[in-house]
Amino acid sequence: MTDKPRIVSSSHLVSERAVELSELEFALILSGNAFNRWVVRCMRAAGMPDLSVLDILVLHNVNSREREKSLSEVCFVLNVEDSHLVNYALKKLRKQGLVDGVKRGKEVHYGTTVEGREMCQKYRDVREACLIETFERLGVSHDEVGDVAKTLRAISGVYDQASRAASSM
Repeated sequence: MTDKPRIVSSSHLVSERAVELSELEFALILSGNAFNRWVVRCMRAAGMPDLSVLDILVLHNVNSREREKSLSEVCFVLNVEDSHLVNYALKKLRKQGLVDGVKRGKEVHYGTTVEGREMCQKYRDVREACLIETFERLGVSHDEVGDVAKTLRAISGVYDQASRAASSM
């Protein structure tokens, strides 16, 4: 029996107990970087060239479901521990006129402005033209994409749990 070749980023981390974990982590690195590059370029094509990945993800989250969200809600949904990063993104988006905030009690609740909603729609249009059609041409079914999404959410939970365990060591 021959060993199949393994595609990993850091051979020194490969363990006989779980070679596949190193393969998974390399795939996550590649996917994460490709996704981040895509998000920025998609938004640039939609007409906003000066937003970071986090800015864009925050904008989409605030726009989602057409209801206002607090800083803590945005951090929770995006799984960002450092609320200062999200707060900075919200300030940047406010300055650009894409998001507005209303103080309720001790918290500010954020919603997208008309310009913010229009930008999210332009992003969606670029996404439809560039990404969805490519998946369709590749023959990737909606169910397959959904299955991968479910698996990735489960994997993120495993890594979150492991990070909590590591921080207590």
